[in-house]
Parts: sequence; structure tokens; C-alpha cells
Amino acid sequence: MKWKDWEPFYLRIAREMGYSIEKDREAARVLRALLLEGDEYILKDELASVVEKKAYVFGAGPSLERALKEFDFSDGTLIAADGATSALLETGLVPDIIVTDLDGRVPDIKIANDRGAFLVVHAHGDNIDKLTAYVPFFSRVLGTTQTEPLDIVYNFGGFTDGDRAAFLAEELGAREIVLVGFDFGEIVGRWSKPSLREHSPVWETKRKKFEFARELLEWLEKNGRARVEYLTPKREKG
Repeated sequence: MKWKDWEPFYLRIAREMGYSIEKDREAARVLRALLLEGDEYILKDELASVVEKKAYVFGAGPSLERALKEFDFSDGTLIAADGATSALLETGLVPDIIVTDLDGRVPDIKIANDRGAFLVVHAHGDNIDKLTAYVPFFSRVLGTTQTEPLDIVYNFGGFTDGDRAAFLAEELGAREIVLVGFDFGEIVGRWSKPSLREHSPVWETKRKKFEFARELLEWLEKNGRARVEYLTPKREKG
């Protein structure tokens, strides 16, 4: 997704969610400075070399646990959206790439990073403190923003960690994107927030995020080069 395609989505999201565009821009500048200072950043082409033709993108929905038990994911690149990292680690899988705004369990993200996972760290107006606290301790980091891209801070489109991970896979060359744990229902998976110990009823802000994520994924299905499909555990079907 090019900036010209993303900008109308972003302006609507910022308006409806009450986000500050200037704070988002400030966060992008802070992330850029942190990456340059630490010199652990990577560029798009380096990360693209990790992505195979088939990419599994793991969301943190309640069906994720069953899917991880029922399916084999050895034939593609594993891309975890933030909190889904914890679920993968629990089943002995280390994601190849983690897409995060640092809202998940950061200790698990650090463990995966230390075990070889590349990080795609997203800057927005509400996570500047987390960027400052955690980015210096990570390695192999690609930076992203939801405002205008900077030289080493990219914008591939997408809003939540999950749909942003799908847009990333498309941009980096995947031709088949399999979405796992993308439920968009009335229940939020326990990996979505560190404060959750069990699956939880969806709250209003999360519901709005689900709606935007679903809309953006529909756009990707229609306009992207990759084939996008949802993987549903058998016990969920019917």
C-alpha cells in the first residue's frame, strides 16, 4: 500500500479514534533517532530476504491456540503480531518476524529477538515512552510509522499489528498470506494485552480496531498481489 492509498484511511482512523497526527509524527522522529543511535536497524531489502513466498501471519485471537496445535507451519515464514509472539513461544515456535507497537509482552518479544526474530517496531503517538525504554535493547529492528514515511522508518499500510503484518508480508514479496488467529469477534484473545489472563469480552475501542483491520484486509485481498486466506481450526468450523 502506497502512502497515497493509505493517507485517506489514516486520516479517517485518526479522526474517529481521536489520535493526534502531530504526536504520531513526533513518534516517528523519535524512533528514527533511536534506530540511528543504536545502529541496530535494518532496511526493507534485508527483511525481504527473510520472507518466503508463503507467509503465516499470526494474530492474537482466541482461535490461535487451537490453530497452533492443529496445523503445521513449517512451509512458510512465521510473522507474529505482537502478543501472538507469546503463544508461539508457548508451543515451541520462534517467529521469523514480529510486528509490534510494544503493547504485548515485551519480555517474550525480547526472548524471540534474542533467538533470531527480526522486529518491526511501530511508532505512534501513544507509545513514545515504550520506544525510548525498549528499542535500545533490541537488535535487527525495522521501524514503521502510520504517518508520512521517513528515510529508515517505513509505512507499508495497515493499522493494527495484525493487519499491518499482512501488509508487510505483501510488500516484502509474499504471494500467499495465511491469517491465523484473526477472529474479529466478541472475544479478545488473552495474548492481546499483558494484563489479560483469560480471553475477554471485546471492549469498544478494540471493536473499532477490529472493524478497521477487517476493512483494510479486505482492501488487501482486492488490491494486493498476494492471495489472502484465513486459516480456521477444524473444531471452529461449522
